[in-house]
Amino acid sequence: MMTKNSDAAEALLQRLAITEVVQSWALYRDTGDWDGLRSTMHADATMTATWFDGPVEAFIEAAQASWRKGSRSQHFLGGSIVQVNATRAIAQTRMAIQVRAALDDIEVDVHCSGRFYDRVEQRNGVWRIARRKLVYEKDSLLPVDPQQRIQLDPTLLARFPDGYRHLAYIQTRIGYQVKMDMPQLKGPIVEELYRRGADWLAGKPLQR
Repeated sequence: MMTKNSDAAEALLQRLAITEVVQSWALYRDTGDWDGLRSTMHADATMTATWFDGPVEAFIEAAQASWRKGSRSQHFLGGSIVQVNATRAIAQTRMAIQVRAALDDIEVDVHCSGRFYDRVEQRNGVWRIARRKLVYEKDSLLPVDPQQRIQLDPTLLARFPDGYRHLAYIQTRIGYQVKMDMPQLKGPIVEELYRRGADWLAGKPLQR
């Protein structure tokens, strides 16, 4: 018979295991450890970010291609809040994306902060990510050399949502097709994400 203390210990171990998966994802992704990256996500997992929406293997292939071209993006993670219900969990993790790119021959850094919103599932005793969606909250763009000045196309910049406006600007200039309906800090899109996440955590089928 499980005691109250043993129940609490088991719950803590589950949250730690889920948090480790999320933290490992970022380091594997940014260091090009593709097998390690696979180990954090179920084979049928899906991923949605500004520049990608699809299955995990296609995401890894796209990340590898970007890596070969010299992509210089990094993910920095903060704290996580994890809700567990049996073999399902929702993990929200504070994150920041930093991207270095060239804009009209000037090196720039884009900093975008937000959250990973992960549906994590335990299968055969192992926790892995089943569905990842990013929530974008705010961003900025600065030249690496503060003595240089950059000029942005105001019409192009205004096309993009507030939460990831500068990130989308750079990604579009690089050649990516940017999604315009990503969740932000507030609004109906992020509220729908929360609703679907809560339904799934309660036992309903996984919805994209």
